[in-house]
Amino acid sequence: MEEKGTKLSRSLQTRMAMGYAVIIVALLVLLNTYPLLMSQNLMFRSQQTALQNQAVLVTNTLTTADQLTPEGVEAAIAPLEDLEVERILVTDEAGLVLYDTAEPSIAGKFALTGEVVAALEGNDHFISEYRDGTFSSRASAPVLNRNTVIGAVCLYEWDSSQGMLLEELRQNLHIISLVVIGAVLGLFLIFSRVFTRRVSVLLAGMHRVREGEYTHRVTLEGHDELTQLADQFNQLTGRLETTEAERRRFVSDASHELKTPLASIRLLTDSILQDENIDRETTREFVGDIGEAADRLIHISQELLELNRLDEGRTIHQEAVDVSGQVEKTCRMLAPLAEESRVTLETRLGQDCLVWSRPEDVNQIVRNLVENAIKYNVAEGRVSVTTRLERDRVRLEVSDTGVGIPEEDRSRIFERFYRVDKARSRAAGGTGLGLSIVRDTVQLHGGTVSVGPNEPCGTTFTVLLPAWLEEEGMA
Repeated sequence: MEEKGTKLSRSLQTRMAMGYAVIIVALLVLLNTYPLLMSQNLMFRSQQTALQNQAVLVTNTLTTADQLTPEGVEAAIAPLEDLEVERILVTDEAGLVLYDTAEPSIAGKFALTGEVVAALEGNDHFISEYRDGTFSSRASAPVLNRNTVIGAVCLYEWDSSQGMLLEELRQNLHIISLVVIGAVLGLFLIFSRVFTRRVSVLLAGMHRVREGEYTHRVTLEGHDELTQLADQFNQLTGRLETTEAERRRFVSDASHELKTPLASIRLLTDSILQDENIDRETTREFVGDIGEAADRLIHISQELLELNRLDEGRTIHQEAVDVSGQVEKTCRMLAPLAEESRVTLETRLGQDCLVWSRPEDVNQIVRNLVENAIKYNVAEGRVSVTTRLERDRVRLEVSDTGVGIPEEDRSRIFERFYRVDKARSRAAGGTGLGLSIVRDTVQLHGGTVSVGPNEPCGTTFTVLLPAWLEEEGMA
């Protein structure tokens, strides 16, 4: 498990690293391209504005002549000493070079380059390139006289100083990128280790709980999702611990309950088999005792099956059941037991006490409560069963005048196989499952059951079940 936890941690680290890497690469690409492109475009616009302004200045000095000549062009441009360009090229309307500050030897030749052709067509033209740390810019403009193109002016400039600035910006961005990468990697290593360590704590806790250590709890500090997950895990572990304790107690109690009648059956059968001279009357008595033990086993198994059905929450056909009618029917069946125990059984039954259930379930609730009230009462005692409709609920109360239930035991009497007086409960034939069945059945139908003292003595059980109304059935 530790190896799996390590692999999972590494997997999480790898996935986190890949995710961070993609984000960092995207940010670094943006950081190293967008500022450079913006700076480069800004320099292009600056070059365009400067060259085009100077081109306009040159063309304005040449527009006064009706025809451009080499001497006239040179005379007109000579005073323009403040022009910050590397080369000035002037052609006539046919593209013949009249003036060139960079290459005087090409004077008298035709220069039909793109910028010259564009200017002779009457258009301003500009183009700039950045290559090998230098901005190369070219601007051209037509020379007009009476709205007629009589020539073209082309200005050329090679600016390495701005190229150096752009290269410095590029280098600074690279340095910043390296710093960002280092800082992000450092933070990633710190956060990933903290994160994976917290995940490893959770995995180790799950491993220990899976191995059966239900008392183990995970402790994570903070207020993030992992802390909430740890809290949920601890709550789940607590429920597992409670469930496991109940399961072990249930197995122990069930084994003990089954062991007693089985031991009686074995003892009685051994007595019959080993005594060859046993008389018929004794044999019948032993067989009767064996039958009683078998009936007890059947009763226990039936109650266990009923609890299993309630635990699974299986839905069975239900109908509108009159609780008062079930109480009246059950009390008639238990009247002989009450008479034998010298207990007076009284009923006060209300009208319209209908619930959506099964007759068997309501009968199970009533029979267990009334039978317990009779069995654990005192001679000349009294059992009172009351039903009434209270708005949207049906109330069932079973009160007795017995010895009562100690306050410290009331919170546990609905536990399976729990008995307040174990010796008396077994003597009365109880299995310790009746009240558990009552609680689970009531809860299955959305109701509640509670227990309290009866004045001046005894105990009162109160069951509240959702009432079934006729308009609901019609709807």
